[in-house]
Amino acid sequence: MSLFSHKFKWFIKKTISLFSAIRGYNIGLIIVAQYLVSAFILSKSDTAWITILNAKLFTLIFATAIAIAAGYIINDFYDREKDIINRPARTTLNLYISQKTRLVLYFVMNFLAVIVASYNSFNAVLFISVYIFGLWFYSHKLKKQAFIGNITATVLAFFPLFAVFIFFKNYQFIIFVEAFFLGLIILIREIVKDLENLAGDLSLGYKTLPIKYGESYAKNVIYILATIALITAVLLTLKFSLGKLYYFFGASIVFLIVFLILLLKSTTKKDFIRLHNLLKTLIVLGVFSILLVNSNF
Repeated sequence: MSLFSHKFKWFIKKTISLFSAIRGYNIGLIIVAQYLVSAFILSKSDTAWITILNAKLFTLIFATAIAIAAGYIINDFYDREKDIINRPARTTLNLYISQKTRLVLYFVMNFLAVIVASYNSFNAVLFISVYIFGLWFYSHKLKKQAFIGNITATVLAFFPLFAVFIFFKNYQFIIFVEAFFLGLIILIREIVKDLENLAGDLSLGYKTLPIKYGESYAKNVIYILATIALITAVLLTLKFSLGKLYYFFGASIVFLIVFLILLLKSTTKKDFIRLHNLLKTLIVLGVFSILLVNSNF
């Protein structure tokens, strides 16, 4: 019984460590976002379930999810020393999986992503291959560069949604306007993360925005981006017929005003973590607000 208990605890620790390494919660949210966007915005089918049960859509989303998981693994591989400083608790948890095992998982998962994509189409294989390369190049090189890393991270965050846009060939103008708004929020979040992780980035010679140009400069960039996002949200509520999505963008205006006020007083890591969590909350609300499109409640 004691041996079984020991093995069970070992298995649980490994599972939790792997879930943390691949950011299982983020991947789950991305999958939900892809299906909601597909079923409620992009698909021309009258029934959401017809879209959700589409086998080719499933293979595309599944392949994307595997590629993202592999991307998180290689990102953690390169960031291990930095995360010991910035995120000691999570790093300790992740140590239950060795670096060698991480590399093996990275290559196996990328191979599996390409195989799954091949059941969709050759174009899906090309898309996933480009995405895999982009995730690796970002982790290896671009994330250490001021602003380029932030923009690249934002673009890569949009790739899963871009995949379903291409799948359904739906390019309505309002979709791009809403995507622009969400892109601004994600870009702001990336810069806030740089301020939050300043100590670890500085110790390892990263050239992020606050390190290269200073904390005040980085905050000024955030002010400008947040103001543009606020103006976009106001214009969306005034100039477009949003239906019940009006509630989300109305709430976004309040969120962004609160964010700007808090940013004025933010100077410590704890302050920037609070701002980061506020932005994550807004992104999650944005994902689930898709349910308001063509809804009856």
